[in-house]
Amino acid sequence: MRKSHPVRRAVLAGAATVSAIVLLLSLKPASGPGSAPAAGGAAPPVAAQSPQGGRDSGASTVTGDAVRTQYGPVQVRLTVSGGRITGAEAVQAPKGGQSDRVTADAVPKLNRAAVAAGSADIDAVSGATYTSAGYRQSLQSALDKAAAPAGSGSGSESESGPGRGTQVLTGDAVRTQYGPVQVRVTVSGGRITGVEALQTPKGGRSDRITGEAVPKLERAAVAAGSADIDAVSGATYTSAGYRQSLQSALDRAGG
Repeated sequence: MRKSHPVRRAVLAGAATVSAIVLLLSLKPASGPGSAPAAGGAAPPVAAQSPQGGRDSGASTVTGDAVRTQYGPVQVRLTVSGGRITGAEAVQAPKGGQSDRVTADAVPKLNRAAVAAGSADIDAVSGATYTSAGYRQSLQSALDKAAAPAGSGSGSESESGPGRGTQVLTGDAVRTQYGPVQVRVTVSGGRITGVEALQTPKGGRSDRITGEAVPKLERAAVAAGSADIDAVSGATYTSAGYRQSLQSALDRAGG
């Protein structure tokens, strides 16, 4: 019995060694597949970025002029690709008080309109006359800088050529009984496409009268295409100064 005991121990030791080797071999390959998904998981974001970079390289981003309005500056940035507007955003817009609400409502509509129209020939947003006028003016200046067609379909701006078909002219400051009135006009393709009042009577009752009269005068000027517009009831002096300043700006534009 004593002679067989060492043999049994040798057999058991050999079996333990074999088991350990088998266990080590089975554990080693398990670490390979575990590392492969990690490497594979990191690759897709890199691959996803390269096509995006390719698309960006075919587009140009252009920022228009900062246009002053009665409630603050408006400035538009465009993304132009293949001669078309593919994106529009307002870099600057009126802020503070009621302007925050007006801007939040108007700017997204103006952005969508610019992309849809492919030009600066877009309608003003109701209740945001000044912001709309400034937006259109900055938008047109961005298109001029990009030397892009003002529209894929029609439009007098594209017929005249970018950078030359649009003029922004400031009229004389006209003194009235309640304060100065001064108008800036955007003329494109021989017609008025935008008007804004740089100076208007202020203080007391004049604030209310100006707030009501000026948007009406601006719409009338664009619709008439001239300074031959009717006075707004209750704002006789402001209307007279507006027409006079508007005419002086049109005279500088040659028409």
